[in-house]
Amino acid sequence: MTQPLTLRVSRDGVTPDVERPDPAIVLEGDPVHTTWSLEELDGLYAGMWQATKGKWKVSYAEWEYVYIHEGHSILTDKDGKETHLKAGDSWLIRPGFEGTWEVVETTLKDYVIRG
Repeated sequence: MTQPLTLRVSRDGVTPDVERPDPAIVLEGDPVHTTWSLEELDGLYAGMWQATKGKWKVSYAEWEYVYIHEGHSILTDKDGKETHLKAGDSWLIRPGFEGTWEVVETTLKDYVIRG
């Protein structure tokens, strides 16, 4: 019987992509996004993402599961409901979510995205 392959999520040895969000969606600050892509296969994306302080508009067309390693972010929906995400928290963002993502303290998260 074949055992499933498991992979520890790590940034070690992975060259990150570093970018800023489109200025048209930035509401506060000058956030920098660093992404370590660990898996991209058949519409599944997984890796680690870090962002520095700032606030920007978000609109999700896909499912995203996140686990926060460090920092503090606030996800606010279009009706104003806030979800504070801190180290040890996990969250599921559903397709159709619209609102803002605000990084209060530099945030590092694992992510798994499924379109």
